[in-house]
Amino acid sequence: MTSELDRILEQSQRWRHADQGVALATVVATWGSSPRPVGSHLAVNESGEFAGSVSGGCIEGAVIQEALAAIGDGQPRLLEFGVSDEQAWEVGLACGGRVQVHVEKLDPAIFDRLMRERAARQPVARVIRLSDKTTALVTADDVIGNSAVADSHRAALAARFANGQSGAIDERGDVFARVYVPAPRLLIIGAVHIAQALAPMATMAGFDVTVVDPRRAFASEARFPGVALTDDWPDDALTRLAPDAQTAVVTLSHDPKIDDPALAVALASPAFYIGSLGSKRTHEMRVARLTELGLADRIGRIHAPIGLDLGGRYPSEIAVAILAQIIQVRYKGQAR
Repeated sequence: MTSELDRILEQSQRWRHADQGVALATVVATWGSSPRPVGSHLAVNESGEFAGSVSGGCIEGAVIQEALAAIGDGQPRLLEFGVSDEQAWEVGLACGGRVQVHVEKLDPAIFDRLMRERAARQPVARVIRLSDKTTALVTADDVIGNSAVADSHRAALAARFANGQSGAIDERGDVFARVYVPAPRLLIIGAVHIAQALAPMATMAGFDVTVVDPRRAFASEARFPGVALTDDWPDDALTRLAPDAQTAVVTLSHDPKIDDPALAVALASPAFYIGSLGSKRTHEMRVARLTELGLADRIGRIHAPIGLDLGGRYPSEIAVAILAQIIQVRYKGQAR
């Protein structure tokens, strides 16, 4: 499922490839209620077509006009709007507030680098010094453009990369970082009934989901509509998919021939979560098998029995417990 951010950036790229000038508006600060969070984008091309939103509709017209002006003169703008109580009600909020929006014409070289980093699942940030509108693109090992990043900002920027949240990286609120981190992935081993519930739930929660099962009768489009499927053997599939620090891996097949090879690859990866279905007794036997494979020092990473203890027994309830634990570990670490 393509995210809203991907849709906005991909549309901007299509406009660029069609030789259209493009401007990108970004919410850089909010006070009180705001229809859209910090980091929200609105992309506008020179014909006035747009994608995304910075306000839910109440200031879009004014931002589009400023974006067209920025495409024309190449000058960035820092805009501030008040959202009245009446306007707030119209977009579903209880009260109004203020929103600050930065608008700039896209620099082709910087935008292309941003898209390459995202395609490679690498964290990247657009850093803007609001006082003089100096911008830079910051990757793990490079700064592109007129640097708005001082050494004193590095720790705050690293924290922004870690939590995936855009915002100020200096005490005065003058240096803003719009961070782009890879979408979290969920790799489900075993196209079983629990997976049929877990896959759509995880997709709704923002995960890119892939279901792996060499049994083609299980991993079928009819059973998993709209879900990425592979019938490769799990160790081959996971080696190809290369779990990273934004990846969760769960094994649900209850068949050691399918689950164990996947766990061996997952345990050697930086995946932030690894979980396996089965009782305590089942896990004891799993531990013995993985120990024989020389993985004794890594087995403690496996969450088993899988999921938070919510007391549910139906497949959908177990899926909720699994997804809840994945989200908990993602934001709070391994401690249970």
